[in-house]
Amino acid sequence: MTTLLCNEDAYMREFDATVTAVTDKGVVLDRTAFYPGGGGQPPDAGTLQAGTDEYTVKKLSRANGQIVHEIEGEEFPAEGASVHGVVDWERRYSLMRTHTALHILCGVVWRDYGALVTGGNMEPLTARMDFELESMSADFAREVERTINEEVAAERDVHVAVHPREEALTIPDLIRTKVNLIPESVQQIRTIDIEGLDLQADGGLHVHNTREV
Repeated sequence: MTTLLCNEDAYMREFDATVTAVTDKGVVLDRTAFYPGGGGQPPDAGTLQAGTDEYTVKKLSRANGQIVHEIEGEEFPAEGASVHGVVDWERRYSLMRTHTALHILCGVVWRDYGALVTGGNMEPLTARMDFELESMSADFAREVERTINEEVAAERDVHVAVHPREEALTIPDLIRTKVNLIPESVQQIRTIDIEGLDLQADGGLHVHNTREV
């Protein structure tokens, strides 16, 4: 099982680890600061250094319960090797800002219009979120944009917490999607709380304060 250091510190850019397995696509590490993707957020990219050799991590994937750091080319670090990982910080931080921006949008639309999320997509500094709305207009879009900018300027702190499943599911309006997408097997639910605006179950990485958006 790989320890996800990024869940403890989303701002961690570098880390040291040991290769625990080698696959046909890359390597599995005992610990990583690379985000493997989830919660709608794409996986990280970056580099791994083993001695004088440097390997490009193009993305991360999950296979057979393991998190694989997929490496460009056919040469990988050996099992047991010590590696130094460096996250592509510009990409990571852009995704963190984008993800928090989507939660601000979701919080505003839920609070002011009671609309559930039906879909979405996210890339660095660009994203789409779909809502269950009866109608849309240019005036509506301008009003939502104005309100979102006010929430960004309000400099609200963003908090991460983990709750037992039974406790988490008693939190009012925790699930904002049209369908509850949390598998029954998940017994610890991670939440993102934008102070005074939005509290949701979420597995992704976020900035510490809305002013960073």
